[in-house]
Amino acid sequence: MSGTLNKVMLIGHLGDDVKMHYFEGGNSIGRFPLATNETYVNRQTGERVTNTEWHNIVVRNKAAEVCEKYLSKGDKIYVEGRIKTRQWQGEDGNTRYSTEIQVTDFTFLSTKKESGDNNFSSANQSSAADNRSAATNTPAPAPSREQEEDDDLPF
Repeated sequence: MSGTLNKVMLIGHLGDDVKMHYFEGGNSIGRFPLATNETYVNRQTGERVTNTEWHNIVVRNKAAEVCEKYLSKGDKIYVEGRIKTRQWQGEDGNTRYSTEIQVTDFTFLSTKKESGDNNFSSANQSSAADNRSAATNTPAPAPSREQEEDDDLPF
């Protein structure tokens, strides 16, 4: 294989609300910290240890607006994207680095802004805003046993 792969998949909790930045031309960027945890038992002491890793998440345009509307601190989310490292000169003249996750796909696993425990899922950024109305808190009615036996369709 001669190609390369830069793909990240994370499930974590928001460490803060989504911060939006708007640009001329209608583009926007949303940023938020995401916490992932690793828990294990220390073999020597027997105590449970939890390590938290923080990730800088960047979401663009319509997907960023959807995240701002539905997500708040503490919500659980699944994100897919790629790692990107930026560098810049600080005010003191030193070179600074920041590693970010540029999101290409996400799924809301829990949100507080919606009523109940609705889940919001996005196949990709471009359809995220269109799928907003798909979130509902009423489960689909279960088909009756008679319908299942008479109907040979898979749906």
